[in-house]
Amino acid sequence: MNTLTVYEYDVLVENTGQPASGSTKRVPKNLFQWLQTEAVRLSENGEKAWLRLSQRHGRPAVRLMSYVGVIRSPDGFQLEVLPKIGKTAPQPEQVRALLIEMLRCLAGFRFMQTERAALATAKMPLLEVFISEFLSAMEHLVKRGVRSDYVQQQDSLHALRGKLLISQHLRANLVRKDRFYTEHEEYTLDRPVNRLLHLALLRVMRWSLNTSNQKRACELSFIFSNVPLPSSQQVDLQRMRVDRGMEHYRQAVAWMRLILNEQSPLTGIGQCSAFSLLFPMEAVFEAYVGKHLSRQLREPYRLRTQARSFSLVKHREKNWFRLKPDFLVDKNATTELVLDTKWKLLDSALDDGSNKYGLSQGDFYQLFAYGENYLNGQGEVVLIYPKTDAFQNALPVFEFSSSSNLKLWVLPFCLMTRRLVLPECGCLLTGGSAFC
Repeated sequence: MNTLTVYEYDVLVENTGQPASGSTKRVPKNLFQWLQTEAVRLSENGEKAWLRLSQRHGRPAVRLMSYVGVIRSPDGFQLEVLPKIGKTAPQPEQVRALLIEMLRCLAGFRFMQTERAALATAKMPLLEVFISEFLSAMEHLVKRGVRSDYVQQQDSLHALRGKLLISQHLRANLVRKDRFYTEHEEYTLDRPVNRLLHLALLRVMRWSLNTSNQKRACELSFIFSNVPLPSSQQVDLQRMRVDRGMEHYRQAVAWMRLILNEQSPLTGIGQCSAFSLLFPMEAVFEAYVGKHLSRQLREPYRLRTQARSFSLVKHREKNWFRLKPDFLVDKNATTELVLDTKWKLLDSALDDGSNKYGLSQGDFYQLFAYGENYLNGQGEVVLIYPKTDAFQNALPVFEFSSSSNLKLWVLPFCLMTRRLVLPECGCLLTGGSAFC
């Protein structure tokens, strides 16, 4: 299985032996044809597009969108998609470690345990990192104990056990006077959750090329050797229970669902036999900022997420187009500040009339609507972008011409220090800063 590291918005073309340039990457013919098929399918089905058809120098191409993670084609070729901010980093290991730390802030992935320092020194692709996380959760499960359960069974036995099933007994044992056809309960490891975990272990053994991961998976698979594989994966997923006293199962079960393609952060991924796991970077960045921004607030300010108090319009007594800013800063139940994150790379030097730092007019309209509704047109709203070498400090404040009382700040958030970079004036709110 070959692995190729690419970045958001890279363009992929078929490998014809010519050298690639810039953000164009050449991939094998079979992989490129599969990517083209996936792009067409996503477009026709109206699913979230993690890649789109494109052209490069008059030749067919596909362009990756703002999703990161692992794409594994049916023939085993693996694409590792890293955040675009990593294009300027000296080593992809640093970007990979940062991405894993950011993913740990995303809902459903807070169980990830690997520290950034360990990832920065390990040159493992993302798929191997995910497999290592699953194996760590399985090792924790085994140390705490694999749980058995009472399972109802029907069989012909030499001794009467449980309830005698008369009709089945007469059919099966009419001439076998030494047998009893019974329905009874047996305390066994053969329960749905254990069968599914065994199946997930066998899958990662096939996928992994890392010697350490293969060894760990083999050892764990031996422990589950007495657990049969599920006859129907979907049926076992429906019947699976994590009962009281099985809290140590939850991390392993969460990874197992992803490995078996039962749950995926991105609709449309995993519909073939290959394992793919992609994450929208907008959501990842928002979750990362939200976790660390709350720690930067002073008392008595509080961070509130995903407010839905207002709508843009009302039509026939119904609210249309909900206004949902990413964050609100409240003080004593009063909203003082509205903030929204954008996963886009700005350039402080592009301040001419045409480029405007790389800012979007639509984002300004959006923040204006938030300010008018949540702040009554008075106060300050904030756009948060990732900090880069080209965007290190807050931009000069923007004032909306229609309202002299509403101002907009564009601020960088440092992914390494996990802090919002404040304006030089030190305050965003009248009377003092909400941030330390």
